[in-house]
Formats: sequence, C-alpha cells, structure tokens
Amino acid sequence: GVLHEDLRLLLDTSLPPKRKKVVLGVGDAKMGAAVLEELGVQCQTGGVVAELMRGIRLHFAALVRGLTAQSAAKAQLGLGHSYSRAKVKFNVHRVDNMIIQSISLLDQLDKDINTFSMRVREWYGYHFPELIKIVPENSMYCRVAKFIGNRRELSEESLEGLEEIVMDSAKAQAILEASRSSMGMDISPLDLINIESFSRRVISLSDYRKGLQEYLRSKMSQVAPSLSALIGEVVGARLISHAGSLTNLAKYPASTVQILGAEKALFRALKTRGNTPKYGLIFHSTFIGRAAAKNKGRISRYLANKCTIASRIDCFSEVPTSVFGDKLREQVEERLAFYETGEPPRKNLEVMKEAVVEANEVVAEVKRRQEKKEKKRKKREKRRLEALAAAAEEPAENSVMETEENDVGAKKKKKKKKQQLEESEAEPEPEENGVEEEEEEEEPLPKKKRKVMVEPEQQEEEEEKKKKK
Repeated sequence: GVLHEDLRLLLDTSLPPKRKKVVLGVGDAKMGAAVLEELGVQCQTGGVVAELMRGIRLHFAALVRGLTAQSAAKAQLGLGHSYSRAKVKFNVHRVDNMIIQSISLLDQLDKDINTFSMRVREWYGYHFPELIKIVPENSMYCRVAKFIGNRRELSEESLEGLEEIVMDSAKAQAILEASRSSMGMDISPLDLINIESFSRRVISLSDYRKGLQEYLRSKMSQVAPSLSALIGEVVGARLISHAGSLTNLAKYPASTVQILGAEKALFRALKTRGNTPKYGLIFHSTFIGRAAAKNKGRISRYLANKCTIASRIDCFSEVPTSVFGDKLREQVEERLAFYETGEPPRKNLEVMKEAVVEANEVVAEVKRRQEKKEKKRKKREKRRLEALAAAAEEPAENSVMETEENDVGAKKKKKKKKQQLEESEAEPEPEENGVEEEEEEEEPLPKKKRKVMVEPEQQEEEEEKKKKK
C-alpha cells in the first residue's frame, strides 16, 4: 500500500506531463508484475537492478538519515517477532499440529505398550506359563494376571470375575483348569506385588491409548473430515504428520502422496536403477489390502489421486464436511469392483455434481445452526447485562427509599412538636361559679414557650434594624 501511494505521487508530481513512461528497478519479479498490473508502470528485475538492490541493502544505514545500528537491530527483532506470532496464529487456526502430536504419541504408545506387555508376560510366565497360550492378547493378559495374582488361590468363586475379563466362559474354565495343573514355579508375595503394580501401569497406558484415539478421531473429523472419511483417521493423520501440515499435504501432487513414507526405498531404487515403490503410508488403508496382487499398484495410484483431492477440499473449504470424502470412497469402491468384475464405474463429473449439491445442503444446515447458536448467545448476553443493570439499580432505589422514610419520619416529628406547642399555649378556661381563685405564683415558662413568646419581638427588632440600614 505504501509503495502504491509513493508511485502515484511520483507519477503525479515529479514528472513532466509529456513524459509518462517510467521504468522502475524492482528486486522481486512478483512485485514488478504487481506494480505493472496496478499502475501500468514498466519494471525491470534483472541485470544491473540486482546489483543496485544489493548495494542499497549493504549501505542502507548510510543512505537513511538517523538510522543507527541499534535501531536497525530493534526493527529486525520486531519483524522477527511479528513473523513468528503470525506463524503461531496460523498454526492455531488450522490446529493440524495437534493431530501431528497425537498420532506421534499414539505410535509411541503402541511401541511402549507392546514392550511392557512382553515384560509382563515374561515376568508372570515364570509363575503361570500356560496362561500365554490361553490369553494371547496383551492388554487382556495384563488384566488376567492382575486379577489372578497367585494361581494357587484361584478357585470356583473367582470364575465370574474371569468371565467378565476374558468375555468367554470356556476360556475362563480353561484358565481355572490350567492353574490347577500348572508347571510354574512358586512366587513370593513381594514379587507378586511388583508384578501386579506393573500390570496396573500397563492397563492404565492401554486405557489412555483408547482415549487418545477417540481424541484423534474427533480432531480429524473437525480438521480433515473428507480425508478421514476416505482413508481412515489413523492413516490420514499419518499422512498429515509426514507432510508437516495439512497445507503441505494439499500442495503435494498425487505421485508424491502415493509414495509418501517410502522415501528410503525410492532413493535406493533410483540409486540401483531398480523398481520404484508403488505405495508408502497409504498401504495401511483397507483398499490396497483388498485388491489383487496385479492391481495393487493401480489402486494405490487411484487412491493417492483421491487423497490429494480430499486434502485440498479440507484445506481450502470454509466449512469442511465429510460429503466429498464419502463420495470419493464410493468411487474407490467402484474402481475396485471394476478391477474384479469389469463393471464400469460412474464418471467423476457425475459424482462430483452430486457431492456439490449435498455439500451445499450440509453447509446451509451448519450455517443455520451457527446462526441459532449465535442468537441464543446474544440473548443470554443481553439477559446477563439486564440482570447486572437491575442489580446495580436496586441499591440506588433502596437508598432513595431510605431517604424518603427519613424525610417522612422528620415531618412526623415536626408535627408532633407543633401539636405540643399549641397545647402548651392554650390558656385554661375560667370556672362558671365565678369564685375568684387565689393567685398562683407565676411559674417559669418552658424553653420552647419562651422561644415562641420571644420570636415576634425579635422579628420587630430585626425589621427596625433593616430599615435603619
């Protein structure tokens, strides 16, 4: 924007009216193309311009007034911080980095659980070696070993608990019979406690792995629903992790996605001039396993093509949905059937038209729900503000009521005082029989009465003083 305004100013002021053709030296070809498109000014990017730009960058501190090395270092630091902040914000917006961490942790957990389960098998196998053949699964073996403990204490009463763990009554009965005729050595209580505690840790790790897989599934349905619907959550997450981000995966061509994860075999084949690999990470999908041996390369190429389309739709669509992923999955199924039976599949154009119609309906429904949620949120916010305003007005009303009550109380007190004064001023009536009463001694007037009697005299004196003034 700044460059645009400066060039406008240059064209308007500094050049004579007859000479309107200007040639600018620009260090970047993209910037030159943008200037030519916006302003119609011809730009040169090669030849002497590169040397001139290099010289300007080298002597920039001397060419700009007031620019010191310290201020230039501060500017570079601020630019680096703003770039890093923008990069972090971009990652937070896409949230595919959480998928990368989750799938890495999931793979690491698989390795660790397998290693620890083998350690439990070897450790507990000294005491009960026959259990390995009856219960081959790792997590179930750890649960059974923790439940049994000492095989000599296993009886008919614990048969129900065994059935709950192994989910099979015949297997539980076989474990009970094997414990009675086992060839294993005896074990001390201290060793048994250590084996049980280690089994408990392995069980907790396997439970955490299940929760992590659910978290990964929910994240993939939010970030890349089409890719996860097409190829599965785990394989899609591995593709995103290997590419670095969903954006990088969307930028890859289908030929790269096909052999993603088989780089070592690819470079070895290129070096020895052998056959290049047909598939990489996408081999773990169910489609390649279901295809015949002669069709594995063809279906992997087709699947990589559809994965590229799905990743681009997920990356660049405003409201990602799984409609396109479901349609692409149907296309791969049809292609598999075509390889096996020869039935011709539908054309891609027809399938995509159907997918666009369904996706528009889904997006409209999602937007309608978002609008409803936004309206509800605004209503809740309005009610909350009204409640806060009402709560703020209540103390003010209470204070007004208190002042009014005080005023009413003060008025009542004044009325009472006036009534007392009137009663005290009222003189006693003479008796009807006309008998003269003895003169009573004059009692001193009360203070209030004195004030009442004195007030008219004081008023007259004050009026006379005012007149004199």
